[in-house]
Amino acid sequence: MLPIVPPPAATSFLSERINTMQESQTIAMAKKARALAAQGVDVINLSFGEPDFQTPQYIKDAAKQALDEGYTFYTPVPGYLDLRQAICDKFQRDNKLDYQPNQIVVSTGAKQSLANVVLSLVNPGEEVIVLAPYWVSYEEMVKLAEGVPVPLVGRLENDYKVTAAELEAAITPRTKLIMYSSPCNPTGSVFSREELGEIAAVLARHPQVFALADEIYEYINFVGEHVSLAQFSEIKDQVITVNGFSKGYAMTGWRLGYLAARPEIASACEKMQSQVTSGACSIAQRAGLAALQGGRDSADEMVAAYHRRRDLVLDLLKEVPNLPTPTPSGAFYVFPDVSAYLGRTAPDGLTLATSDDLAMFLLNDAHVATVAGTAFGAPQCLRISTAASDEKLIEACERIKGSLAKL
Repeated sequence: MLPIVPPPAATSFLSERINTMQESQTIAMAKKARALAAQGVDVINLSFGEPDFQTPQYIKDAAKQALDEGYTFYTPVPGYLDLRQAICDKFQRDNKLDYQPNQIVVSTGAKQSLANVVLSLVNPGEEVIVLAPYWVSYEEMVKLAEGVPVPLVGRLENDYKVTAAELEAAITPRTKLIMYSSPCNPTGSVFSREELGEIAAVLARHPQVFALADEIYEYINFVGEHVSLAQFSEIKDQVITVNGFSKGYAMTGWRLGYLAARPEIASACEKMQSQVTSGACSIAQRAGLAALQGGRDSADEMVAAYHRRRDLVLDLLKEVPNLPTPTPSGAFYVFPDVSAYLGRTAPDGLTLATSDDLAMFLLNDAHVATVAGTAFGAPQCLRISTAASDEKLIEACERIKGSLAKL
């Protein structure tokens, strides 16, 4: 008689890679919010980083035209040549940066561009300094590459921005890359020209260290000038700039992003992409070309709305006691410090020990979805998206105020 072999544990047959990977917390919270809404609960979802605007009509029209013109075949892995040239023109127009099409790789979203870079540069055991608070996927991308993420947390009194001196102190012989976003998701902080100049000076002293600059929120900037780290010529070859169409052009579902880098890195990213997804969607690329050729007018209209909403939410949150909230300079989030509410007891007797607990309390009690700061390397905070109508934002802040008053 054959011995009875017990069944494997539920996920023991999966790779260690996937078992140790964390799910994106923004996506996880949005999933919970949708599940609650499906039960008939009136949930206001402020967890997702998605514009609530429709893609501009001229971009939609270009996609329809592309279908009629037969753009239904596989695309070149790095993207159509005319789109890559338009991206080069955009860099020259907006950032005073000179790139050639062979330095551009178009991907299925800026997230894939970021992953391509990390997987193309980072060896097992090499360190990646992640300026924190950071976007939720940075750390997991580094771990996927078997690198070692090294979070470097900016201070609240400096609008959560890491200084050049703090960065230099964190660099070791194992450091391969630094990652950051400006305007920042989740804080909305924007690095100034002076601050980036000081960081550039640090990188110039460490030519073996690369910088991955996530500029997806470039157009959503409330302080005027956007500065790209690659503009500092002495380190341009050390910088990889990632951008895309999702935020500035309200094209999240189109899944279209791009990177600009020295030719060797761009070629490596193209090679990586060729074995994962190949070229990005043909119709999305034609729409992206139209977006760039159409200028920034539609983006500027959306930014004016985001600016107004930011001020609206900041004014409303001032009415909530013990909730310090820095003024974001860009993006469409506010990032209050909720430390004063941690450790308190909810009406059902549950102690809210962490910001994850607090986020779940707000979802269940106020029916407002936010994202805990632990996902961004700032466990004392909550991220609240302002990409919603004025009416929803007003109602959400009233609900949050009411629920926190119960603690």
